[in-house]
Amino acid sequence: MIKNTPENDVLWTPSEQRKSASALFKLSKNTSHLHGCKPDDYAGLHRWSIEQPEQFFSSLWDEMDIIGEKGERAFVGEDHIKNAKFFPDARLNYTQNLLRDPSDKIAIIATRDDGTRRQISRLELKTNVLRITKALRAAKIGPGDRIAGIVTNDIEAIEFYLASAAIGAIWASCSPDFGPAGASDRLNQVAPKLLVAVPDYRYGDKNIDITETINAVAKTKSVEQIVILGEVFETQKYAKPAFGSKQWLAPHVGKNDDAEEIDYNLASFDQPLVILFSSGTTGKPKCIIHRAGGLLLQHLKEHALHCDIGANDRLFYFSTCGWMMWNWQISSLALGTTLLTYDGNPFYPKPERLIDLIDEEQISVFGTSAKYIDALNKFGVKPKTSHDLKSLKSILSTGSPLLAPSFDYVYEDFKSDLHLASISGGTDICACFVGGVPTLPVRRGQIQGAMLGLDIVALDDNAKPIKGKAGELVCRTAFPSMPLGFWQDPDGTRYHKSYFSQIEGVWCQGDFLEELPEGGFIIHGRSDTVLNPGGVRIGTAEIYRQVEAIEQVQEAVAVGQDFEGDQRIVLFIRLVDGEKLSDELQKTIRKKIRLGATPRHVPAIIAAVPDIPRTRSGKISEIAVRDIIHGRKVKNTTALANAECLQFYADWAVEG
Repeated sequence: MIKNTPENDVLWTPSEQRKSASALFKLSKNTSHLHGCKPDDYAGLHRWSIEQPEQFFSSLWDEMDIIGEKGERAFVGEDHIKNAKFFPDARLNYTQNLLRDPSDKIAIIATRDDGTRRQISRLELKTNVLRITKALRAAKIGPGDRIAGIVTNDIEAIEFYLASAAIGAIWASCSPDFGPAGASDRLNQVAPKLLVAVPDYRYGDKNIDITETINAVAKTKSVEQIVILGEVFETQKYAKPAFGSKQWLAPHVGKNDDAEEIDYNLASFDQPLVILFSSGTTGKPKCIIHRAGGLLLQHLKEHALHCDIGANDRLFYFSTCGWMMWNWQISSLALGTTLLTYDGNPFYPKPERLIDLIDEEQISVFGTSAKYIDALNKFGVKPKTSHDLKSLKSILSTGSPLLAPSFDYVYEDFKSDLHLASISGGTDICACFVGGVPTLPVRRGQIQGAMLGLDIVALDDNAKPIKGKAGELVCRTAFPSMPLGFWQDPDGTRYHKSYFSQIEGVWCQGDFLEELPEGGFIIHGRSDTVLNPGGVRIGTAEIYRQVEAIEQVQEAVAVGQDFEGDQRIVLFIRLVDGEKLSDELQKTIRKKIRLGATPRHVPAIIAAVPDIPRTRSGKISEIAVRDIIHGRKVKNTTALANAECLQFYADWAVEG
């Protein structure tokens, strides 16, 4: 049932006990001598965090108990925010922070859609990482070398990632469903020395061999050897020497490994940790270099302060190894959190598969995408009546804007007493700009606030701050997880052009943002896909917010089409099985959009489609649809999970 209520309605308010027990409340209280705010005054705390970055980030380092040499300076400002420095005198190692306190406590529980379940303790995790570091060094891999992964979301992938960071190497991975072209377009750019790969992967009831994908990457000159996570059989023919992981590690397994300390590579705060890849729908993916200290500090801030995750929590985030949320979730190990992973089809063998996991594993923080929540609603899943959910205290959502009806669904059909945190950031920063604030109420359809240390505003076409209207999302302060730059961009030209050339002196993310009077935010979609009929800028999420509340509609994509010297809105919708796009349904859709948004949002054309193109991280690709209906070639179809559906849009454009 969809509520006809304003989007600022309060759906949940934290109890005083929950507020005072939160890590955010405690940090505010512990730093009150610096800012003078009450512990539950988030606006005041946020103002201090952006006005006094030296004090805030120094306090954050201490509060997060970072292992390493902090140095005397926490922040050094420059004339341009991209040149600012965080902890320029520090020495630390990312992995050392994550593997603290080795014990019998469970570190990772790994599950798959075939029912497989494995777990590993913190001590076992550290021991395995130790052995991998020895094997890497024996293979003459060291600081600055790249290690590529074509891996599933499982224990071994995390172990290799941590081992790479422990020795100062740089990790770059993608999920095995990328295929030969998609994987090589990404990984071959960074010239990896070692390739770590699964031989195959499972999705639902299918098992897919990826030998061709492995060889597409291994053929690059830089790759010296391949480590297969499993066994290597004679029938498998690889382009470079390949070893099963047990065979490769065997010479480095000792009886007393659990008592031995890892030889960590201590380096600067800016030491490269990982290379992440942009979606690549407009060309070859950008290779974004992220720093170890920046991701560690930023992630722990978000986990502990904004998501209230701690040592007693079990965190789950549905992700693949090709999405930034995979890296994001792993950092929670530094807090002593138990991490839950899942690989495969989230709806196999039934739509409730991941909801079952909440009860089975006592998950307290459940992370997913907005599309997953919407899909559950469309499937008619009502966890509140079918599951216990006693352990669940928070749901996190990202990937695309979480629409107001999904807020209703969570609080009506999941649980009335939980923190629903819609969060938004990007691969560009491997972190969030706006997200949850556990001491504030949750309002329908709103992201609660800007993250600490980030001065987030919406700017109009004249680069002036605006509230109550959508504008360009910018950050006016430097922050630790700004990338070091792009791979093979020595003078930083491409990096500057991507984020700093549009509006001088600020980070420009490319999102269309509205700041609300209550202090919350709404993401209205990507600013590069903003609709512009009659010269009025319209965010696509404003249309989706109305359309996807209609029960016959599974999902939708809206694009602007050049028409008679102007632009008209074309709305493509994927209907629920068995439904048809009748004249009556079209009238319902138009009326819903007109009343819920404005007459300008009403599409000129509505067309039913069999599928909607999306990137491999699950985001709808409006750019691909826009380009194809204008007769422009989609530059990189390998970035799409279902590129074959583009033919329908091409045919539609010709017939239309």
